[in-house]
Parts: sequence; C-alpha cells; structure tokens
Amino acid sequence: MERKGKKEGLLEKTAEVFDLPGDLVGLPRVEITGRQELRMENHKGILAYGPEEILVSGGKLIVKVRGVGLELKAMNASELLITGTLLAVELE
Repeated sequence: MERKGKKEGLLEKTAEVFDLPGDLVGLPRVEITGRQELRMENHKGILAYGPEEILVSGGKLIVKVRGVGLELKAMNASELLITGTLLAVELE
C-alpha cells in the first residue's frame, strides 16, 4: 500500500514539473455544468450513495457531492455522471 501512495505522489509531481493537466497522469478531473450536472473522470469508485449526498473516491481525495435529488446517471470504469440540484462539492 505504501508503494501505491509513492507512485501517486510521483505522478502529481511529474504533472506539476512538466506543467501537464493532472487528468493526463491519472488524477481525477471534475467538471461541473451549472447546478445540475457533475462529471468526473479517473474516479476510483462510489463510497456512499444517497439522494442528498454522494461520495466518490478520487484516489488520494474524496469528492463529496451534496444536493437535492442526486442520481448517478451513468458510470463506467473511469467516468461517472451525477445529476440533480448540486448545492456543494467538497474535496476531502
């Protein structure tokens, strides 16, 4: 497990040194469209799911989406789409 953490740290540093977007080296990318849609690339899975809160693993961080009528509309191994009325997005 220790080794994985070092690898992720190396990817972040590489992206920073070469001024690359983090999503190119496997870091999560979150895109919010208005108050109704959140797309996330490079996720590591759903940690908790409910109509008012969805927690998504981004590897080293957790993306907490809070809102009303939240739904996981689409998901595959690397991308997901959450819809509903978004009230807050927090990174933990």
